[in-house]
Amino acid sequence: MGVRKRKKDLSLLERIYIPEIIKGLVLTMKNMFRPKFTMEYPEEKFIPPASYRGRPVLVMEENGEERCVACGLCSRVCPALAIEVQASETEREKERYPEKFEINMLRCIFCGFCEEVCPEEAIVMSKDYELAFSNREEAIFDKEKLLIPISQLDERIQFLRQYK
Repeated sequence: MGVRKRKKDLSLLERIYIPEIIKGLVLTMKNMFRPKFTMEYPEEKFIPPASYRGRPVLVMEENGEERCVACGLCSRVCPALAIEVQASETEREKERYPEKFEINMLRCIFCGFCEEVCPEEAIVMSKDYELAFSNREEAIFDKEKLLIPISQLDERIQFLRQYK
């Protein structure tokens, strides 16, 4: 037969949790007197940093063409299955373009996988965080809603390039 180890007996203070209660009260008092960081939204808008992952958008070059070559990697990597891409052929320099590119913003979880996998830097996470819809159809963003000029996305693209 094995030797039984005796459990350590708790002191009276440990049994009634007084030290833990005091620690909790001290922490609460410290936080009560710290400065507040509340923003008065919508009067005061949050200005996100370059690392912020807002809604995904498609990059539009200066000449008005999208960068996307419709490889479909973004739709394959999307864990929420929010992206739908249909490719079409073209006679221009790039052989393919997205005939249909849709993102269901109700499904999108803003993970950024689509941005990471894109070989052309054609889809990036913008700084847009205000998304409100009155019905489901408004939440499906097509190419026209997704295309943003590259000049507006320059800060995010530079941020991405420093980590590649």
